[in-house]
Amino acid sequence: MTQTVIVASDAVMQNIIKHYHEMKVSRNSPHIIFAAKLPDTTITAYKSGKVLFQGGGALREAALWGAPPSLDEEKRNLTNSSKGDKLPDHLSQLTVLGSDETGTGDFFGPITVAACFVRADQIELVKELGVKDSKQLTDDWMRKIAPDLRATLVHSVLTLKNDRYNEVQSKGWSQGKIKALLHNQALRHVLRKLDGEKPDYILIDQFAERSIYYKHIQSQREIIRENVLFATKAEGLHVAVAAASIIARVAFLEEMDRLSEIAGVSLPKGAGPKVDEVAAKILLKNGEPFLKSVTKWHFANSGKAKKIASMKRL
Repeated sequence: MTQTVIVASDAVMQNIIKHYHEMKVSRNSPHIIFAAKLPDTTITAYKSGKVLFQGGGALREAALWGAPPSLDEEKRNLTNSSKGDKLPDHLSQLTVLGSDETGTGDFFGPITVAACFVRADQIELVKELGVKDSKQLTDDWMRKIAPDLRATLVHSVLTLKNDRYNEVQSKGWSQGKIKALLHNQALRHVLRKLDGEKPDYILIDQFAERSIYYKHIQSQREIIRENVLFATKAEGLHVAVAAASIIARVAFLEEMDRLSEIAGVSLPKGAGPKVDEVAAKILLKNGEPFLKSVTKWHFANSGKAKKIASMKRL
């Protein structure tokens, strides 16, 4: 289905509402201020000033009010901003199942992976809910919008807690293998929930070359391969990946909240000097088995925390 978006000024928006008034239809979303249905086109206007045109006459109707970015311009922007597979034209306007992960660089806390399905006709609504590249969003903002995303979109989120992470890592599993298995599992869960409905593409935020990714998961009985694309910075290529990134991040933050309560101290993110100091305090107070249970134990921070703790014992 053809679709395109324009950004309308207040004056243009009022003209659009007046022009399509006789074709007005009701929409329940609080983010939508007006909607109309023509024989071949659906028009949806949002509070942000964006107007979505969908259907056979989308380009014709949008041209009455302002020209959206050309597909050539969009393709050029996507090509310049990411690496990975050659991407289809107007990917950002298609129905996509996207996946992303977080927590891989943090000493404390889990790895979380989420997959999220966004139909073409949901793209503008997802943007209205506050989704953009999650690297431009604060943790507080992501916590605020995640409940709406989880309620609106078909998704799956997996949390690999520290005990299990340390167990499989001690068996020789790399983070790449762990992430690949989690991505494949999350994608599989969403496809099952869709019950036969298929995305135009599956977009994975790339952390490994295609061949390596599939080598990691070759032992799995069900491997997702159809229409799979890999791209870096994928959260900026389609809102499905951006939404997955936000859902994964909030799941990570929620587990960090739980672990902080158990530890009796706010656990810092990352793997820097502050992390070493907090880890040393936990080691002195709760002992090594407890510290291991809330961390990725193979990180160098473990040794640094032990060294700091030993110095404080002197």
